[in-house]
Amino acid sequence: MADPVLLILSGSLRKEATNRKLAREAARLFGPAEVVEGDLNLPLYDGDVEAASGVPAEVQMLADQIARADAVVISTPEYNKGPSGVLKNALDWVSRTEGAPWQDKPVAVMSAAAGRAGGERSQMILRSFLVPFRPQVLPGPEVHLAGSSKEFDDAGQLTSEIYTKTLTELMTQLRAAATTAR
Repeated sequence: MADPVLLILSGSLRKEATNRKLAREAARLFGPAEVVEGDLNLPLYDGDVEAASGVPAEVQMLADQIARADAVVISTPEYNKGPSGVLKNALDWVSRTEGAPWQDKPVAVMSAAAGRAGGERSQMILRSFLVPFRPQVLPGPEVHLAGSSKEFDDAGQLTSEIYTKTLTELMTQLRAAATTAR
């Protein structure tokens, strides 16, 4: 059987964002997989644009990546006590595509933030944002990476045994869910 397809999404656009690093670390700990990194740098959702031109190609590509994936990792920052606008915008756009790409998809949610709660509020809100799409969001273990700028080495790997152990457990569960869903 071919390796599963794992889509990773970072709610931060920054090239060196700790959420991007966390999603990549999750992919490493997931094990053998075809890893695809989705691009959330999309135009702002605008119903007039959709009515005039349809769903933009880059949005359709993201929806197709979600549909094709055996599992998805979403890592969200916390901006002003919630997920980033970039992430919410991507969810809104993908909801306008055909075929319900999120439905029954195994999804692991995690967060990395500068604060001591590690993005706990943004992760809780993100989980509620996903409800209408009916994915299979894993309940845990929860990964809230606090003080995230100090938690990675130069190779982008987590340095904390506790965070590594928790993320490994979450990825083991995601892999099992992806295998079952195939």
